[in-house]
Amino acid sequence: MNAQAQPSGNEPVTTANDRLKRSFSSVFWGAMIAATVVHFAVFALWPELNAKDVSYTADEVATVNLPPEVKIPPPPKAISRPATPVIASTKVDQDVTIAKTTFEQNKVEDLPPPPKEQQTDLSAQPTFTPYTVGPSILNKDQVIKSMERNYPPMLRDAGIGGTVIVYFFINEKGVVKDTRIFKSSGHAQLDSAALTVADVYRFSPALNRDKKVPVWVQFPITFQVH
Repeated sequence: MNAQAQPSGNEPVTTANDRLKRSFSSVFWGAMIAATVVHFAVFALWPELNAKDVSYTADEVATVNLPPEVKIPPPPKAISRPATPVIASTKVDQDVTIAKTTFEQNKVEDLPPPPKEQQTDLSAQPTFTPYTVGPSILNKDQVIKSMERNYPPMLRDAGIGGTVIVYFFINEKGVVKDTRIFKSSGHAQLDSAALTVADVYRFSPALNRDKKVPVWVQFPITFQVH
């Protein structure tokens, strides 16, 4: 077992901290000289190094024209209250009487004749005609066959259909005397075909109470692909 030499009582004890403090100056300046040499070496070997451009550009700000100032009109004037009606006081000096009318003073022979009843031609144009029992179709099968026969082939093959509302003028015998388009289907060919089919219709006469009367009526004629 080796025994370490113990310092005598007259010699001071030197610690690691003391040794570090004494060598700090030489270490510091040595590091500074080394850093300076490294920097000069870097600039000498890579002279083309430049700092990155970190600048930015701002987009042009578009100006917005403000709308003109809206002038608010003044509020309307208050409506004046209507005047309260007042009954005027009037004095009547004498009684107002109406003369008596007798047949002796106004003889029947002297009276003007009654106005003549004007005869209007119902067939001239569609018009309202009173009736209590409307006409009914008597030949529906013939009408259906006529519709199939007169359906325009081009529209039928294309699947195009439509409804035409037709005015019928039916005399007191139930015979169709006139036909007119009331509402078109939107296709001229279908409208023309509907008028052709309308000539095939046969009706029972319309009745106004117990009297047969001529009338204008509307019936739809529809073309459609089944």
